[in-house]
Amino acid sequence: MEEKITLTPAADIQKVTEKTVYSILFTISFSHLLNDMMQSVIPSIYPLIKTNFNLSYSDIGLVTLTYQLTASLLQPFVGLYTDKRPQPFSLSAGMAFTLTGLLLLGLAGSFAMVLVSVALIGVGSSIFHPESSRVAYLASGGKRGLAQSIFQLGGNAGSSLGPLLAALIVIPFGQTSIMWFSLAALLGIIVLFNVGKWYREAGASAKKAIKTIAENHQKLSKGRVGVSLLILLLLIFSKYFYMAGMTSYFTFFLIDKFHVSVQNAQIYLFVFLAAVAAGTLLGGPLGDRFGRKYIIWISILGVAPFTLMLPYANLFWTVVLAACIGVIIASAFSAILVYAQELVPGKVGMIAGLFFGLAFGMGGLGSALLGRLADKTSIAYVFHVCSFLPLIGIITGFLPNLEHGKK
Repeated sequence: MEEKITLTPAADIQKVTEKTVYSILFTISFSHLLNDMMQSVIPSIYPLIKTNFNLSYSDIGLVTLTYQLTASLLQPFVGLYTDKRPQPFSLSAGMAFTLTGLLLLGLAGSFAMVLVSVALIGVGSSIFHPESSRVAYLASGGKRGLAQSIFQLGGNAGSSLGPLLAALIVIPFGQTSIMWFSLAALLGIIVLFNVGKWYREAGASAKKAIKTIAENHQKLSKGRVGVSLLILLLLIFSKYFYMAGMTSYFTFFLIDKFHVSVQNAQIYLFVFLAAVAAGTLLGGPLGDRFGRKYIIWISILGVAPFTLMLPYANLFWTVVLAACIGVIIASAFSAILVYAQELVPGKVGMIAGLFFGLAFGMGGLGSALLGRLADKTSIAYVFHVCSFLPLIGIITGFLPNLEHGKK
């Protein structure tokens, strides 16, 4: 049941900054589940559309790139705009774009229409993520790592459900069955409309609350902030290039190396993505407790031994290693995002849009480049190359220690 905050001018800031509104956090997390579940249908149906439209691996990479570009390029601008002018009901509008894209994808009769469809789904994502991340921030009550993890947990859970539902619905019944997922988009529109009502009521004090938080943060020089953001962006590059290889090509890797069926490959991808969902819940609270820098370090560099072993493992250990990789690497994003918001206080939407956008953009670029590399070499070679990416995590040592989240 929605927890409603009755705003009074004298108490607005205290309520927004100190009270953790779990009903809103779990509602926005559920919306994130719906959003990312629908979006994860795209990579899940790659084997199907590859056959239907006679696509190369490069074409598959182009599909991901198209989606990720529309999902990434708009996000920082959406966040920057809504930092100044919050738009409570833009969340429902974003979900409407996703609904339209899903309907068109189910009916697509050409490769060009597939690209248009995934582009619309990407636009929906670019609207959803910055604003929903701001809602999580406002509802956090100061537990920003926990709030971001709850929010991210919904998204990663949805991403893990997408391949499973695709294996159960889309693969057996064909491309047109994708349209059934539009019902989830319709549900999301309704849920987010109610979140928008809470957001509108909280909006009167949101700017004051964020400004108050910003004034209490440690001030770093612009140069130090710029270098730190660059390091964080490189870490996002490392994480999401590797994640692009797993989400877009892990099924092909399993089919190529172990000759498993498409359905079984989808189930193994679900295992990886479910591990990602489980690991997501750890990063934020641990960052609140011990400091975000250390969680970032562990989650990026600490996953390297597992990624380096994966290309050489048998099927059983490949699945086990993939699950371990998912749990460890998933803890990075919540910690990175909240760390960045603490570096640049007062710009919650812009930072969320930048980092969500970069995450999608790196995923799209990585998928396209790795697809071309797979065409020229092999899927196995792609996984050998990707296994070294987490070693970039060593640069985490150059980040300043921000102690705000440390209890």
